[in-house]
Amino acid sequence: MELRKSLLGTAILATVLGLAGCDGDDGTDGAPGTSQTLIELNVVGSYQAEGEVFDESAAEIVAHDPSNQRLFVVNALASTIDVLDINDPAMPVKLSTIDATAEGAASNSVAVYGDLVAVAIEAENKQANGKVVFYNSTDLNKVGEVVVGALPDMVTFTRDGMKVLVANEGEPSDDYSVDPEGSVSIIDLSNGVASATVTTADFTGFNADQADLVTAGLRVFGPGATLAQDMEPEYIAVSIDNTKAWVALQENNAVAELDIAAGEITAIVPLGFKDHSIIGNELDASNRDSGINIRNWPVKGMYMPDAIASYGYNGKTYYITANEGDSRDYDGWTEEFRMGDLTLNPAGELAAITNLLEDENLGRLNTTSTMGISNGCDPSQLPAELGDLNGDTNVDVDDVKFYVENSCEYDTLYSYGARSFSIWSAEGQRVFDSGSEFERVTASLIPDNFNGNNDENSFDNRSDDKGPEPEAVAVGIINGQTFAFIGLERVGGIMVYNVTNPQNPEFVQYLNNRDFSVSQADLEAGMAGDLGPEGLAFISANDSPSGKPMLAVGNEVSGTTTLYSIDVIELTAN
Repeated sequence: MELRKSLLGTAILATVLGLAGCDGDDGTDGAPGTSQTLIELNVVGSYQAEGEVFDESAAEIVAHDPSNQRLFVVNALASTIDVLDINDPAMPVKLSTIDATAEGAASNSVAVYGDLVAVAIEAENKQANGKVVFYNSTDLNKVGEVVVGALPDMVTFTRDGMKVLVANEGEPSDDYSVDPEGSVSIIDLSNGVASATVTTADFTGFNADQADLVTAGLRVFGPGATLAQDMEPEYIAVSIDNTKAWVALQENNAVAELDIAAGEITAIVPLGFKDHSIIGNELDASNRDSGINIRNWPVKGMYMPDAIASYGYNGKTYYITANEGDSRDYDGWTEEFRMGDLTLNPAGELAAITNLLEDENLGRLNTTSTMGISNGCDPSQLPAELGDLNGDTNVDVDDVKFYVENSCEYDTLYSYGARSFSIWSAEGQRVFDSGSEFERVTASLIPDNFNGNNDENSFDNRSDDKGPEPEAVAVGIINGQTFAFIGLERVGGIMVYNVTNPQNPEFVQYLNNRDFSVSQADLEAGMAGDLGPEGLAFISANDSPSGKPMLAVGNEVSGTTTLYSIDVIELTAN
């Protein structure tokens, strides 16, 4: 506990020192205001899921029901939605469960509006259509269901509660023999659950535009996949006027724009690439460099957002992305390689950099085989297309690896994720990115566990992958100002920013409710606090059981659901 207090104190000090750059409560023109709100997160209470839950995803997505003061928590281990009573937030208590196996294979997401709980449930065959099942939030009785697309991964209500939006991820099978189309389902509840209708928006209309979109930066790379098959909707954020939504296409490094009323995908916006050679965009690229080494490298980072959240400023909608990154690495095909295993174009600029691909430099950093190619090879081929290249008499994913490592040359290197959060305009223009700040803050506050993993107390074993791995994001309004909360999946903890002015966010706090001092055995026994924040839910003061704003966090590795009180400190400028 002493460690957690120390982290908190340091984070608050950083906030106080940065006050001069913050916007005031005018929040309209980017100019400094007359006052501002300082907030401080403090742990109130936590619930530990039952059973042997370490690293079993027993607490993932979290949704809050203000009328009953309950949390609905996706428990992937048990294939249930755990229902927690938080009337006393210091002592969350499990009341009941919703059994997803009675409706399908597993629940992936949950959302609450009014007296309705919406649960996204995948089919036994993940490539088949799933469904959304509705329950009464008080008695938990089932009140309806609708069929949606393949692998419904995220469900959310529009701000008025009239519609439910579902991100149907449509992942391929492990052997990549079946690859369903990704889609977004729109469930219309305006005539009640019993009369609900479903419109599913797909990407087939963009198949003819694939070449132009790829040129613009869209990733379409699955073996034999059309553009519509390759799109994998991950997360959804709704505009402030409920007319549009933005859909994170993580693996594709893009966001899709959805016209809710029309039930159509109207645009696909490639997010571009983060240039890690530019000052402010540094990263630690290796777990074999014997220390913290945050510096510039000739690498392009793919933003690849997981969670996405939206808010309003000056009457316009902006959305925030947690730039986690993700690769396709299946039993039957893979794109993920170490940079050191690739061959650089001998005539290119990268090949001229001495020792660039040594392990202590870029050699360990994970990259994609499908981009930056200089010699025309085709890594998007299945083993059956390649044949037994490595001579082991098996035709499998190892032949894909052999082909890439021996036949392909590269002049540009791409890493997964941007190790940051970004703010985007409704038109898809990036107005802010946190750069290298996540790694710099964690390096300062927890240097002995910098870029550690979520399943062990270690030092620097994730720099070669996606670093702190920002995954979850939630936004909330406190005293007229908007704050963003970003969960770091690997090292853990919550980053807090004042994002009232989307062009001038300010770092507020980093709080990590994790004990890095315990043994591995104690960590696995649930004695290390929160590990692997997966889902965040902001609770406003008006909706809170305590009368104060709160943040609920589902932690997939520790299986804990933790409530943070958000304490408000008013400061007035001279």
